Amino acid sequence: MSQLAVRPGSFEPWGGLPPELAELIKPEFGTLAEEIVEAIRESIPEFGRSMGETYEYVIRVGVERALTQFADKVGDTNLTVDDWDAVHRKLGYGEYQQGRSLDALQAAYRLGARVAWRRLADAGLRLDIPAPVLFTLGEAVIAYVDQLAALSVEGYAEAQAHAAGARERRRRQLMQMLLADPPPSAAAVRDLAKSARWTVPDRLTAVALEPRGDDRDLTLPDLGPAVLVDLEGAEPCLLVPESQLERTEGALRTVLHSSRAAVGLPVSVPDARRSLRWARRALSLLRRGALSPAHVVRCADHLSTLMLLADEPLVEMFAERRLAPLRQLTVKQQVRLSETLLAWLETRGGAPEVASRLQVHPQTVRYRLRQLEALFGEQLHDPDARFELESALRAVARLHTVGTQTSA
Repeated sequence: MSQLAVRPGSFEPWGGLPPELAELIKPEFGTLAEEIVEAIRESIPEFGRSMGETYEYVIRVGVERALTQFADKVGDTNLTVDDWDAVHRKLGYGEYQQGRSLDALQAAYRLGARVAWRRLADAGLRLDIPAPVLFTLGEAVIAYVDQLAALSVEGYAEAQAHAAGARERRRRQLMQMLLADPPPSAAAVRDLAKSARWTVPDRLTAVALEPRGDDRDLTLPDLGPAVLVDLEGAEPCLLVPESQLERTEGALRTVLHSSRAAVGLPVSVPDARRSLRWARRALSLLRRGALSPAHVVRCADHLSTLMLLADEPLVEMFAERRLAPLRQLTVKQQVRLSETLLAWLETRGGAPEVASRLQVHPQTVRYRLRQLEALFGEQLHDPDARFELESALRAVARLHTVGTQTSA
């Protein structure tokens, strides 16, 4: 076989092999596939006797086609066999579906390369193939197996992407289910949560997020698999298990610089929609200036405001009825007497305490209190009436803060 020689000028090792070599090595492949499969089964536990007939068949076909393709490429370097490449992508895809890493499959490729090269080296010596050709053949085996391993990596990555996409779709469906009205059954939540790989918590909290003011999407750091996220809707939001709330709030405070968020109240899972409603209400009040400026606000810190302004038209009607005696005064007088009445109701003190709060003279307060006594009479001494008056005055103050024009 001394007439065989390496062809110069090829970047791929099998491109330097003489085409006649293909016919010399093909007879070795008759039993080589079985030898490789058996070596894999014996040496790699993941591909042992228990791997199943279907998966063993796929591996066997992959080995047989790899050997055939290798011989064909030696004979014709321009050969295209994309359909055979799909077999090795499928092997990588299958490894992910089996819940394994690529370590075992990569080890199988390396083992297959060693078994194949040992057989081809023996054949080369037996057939008196020149050493340069034999060395190039060994290099070609290694390069070819590297290509097959890379195809399996592609298949594995494709399976990961498909699984991630399917899981994200299920998580979005789960979020929609949890926020539906009426709420879903516990069994329905449990089934969808299992397919979405989400552990159903005892309690959770909704977080309302302010959309970005520009055309770019709102982005957040990875909050972990326990947090359900919807950033694609017109009103982005999160559903956060109570155990993850502190960490999530900290992450939001770190990244929210040009937008804001409101954290609802912890509720049982069937009440998730209610928590989100409160959070969105708080976010609306924050944007309108009714709550102290902050990038992240908590409903728990503003319960009185949320309660007082839960229904603004109703609050206006309530305030109008309760504070009706003030309507006969000028706007300036209404403001002064309202401030004095609220300070008196809040302090439950005399003229000096009210004067100190309002930073006016005590005599001025006494004069105003006499006016209020004349306007409201016995209402100032009735506990229920005093509570309603204080509630009305507080609500009016907050309505004025958010720009609602309310006159008493």
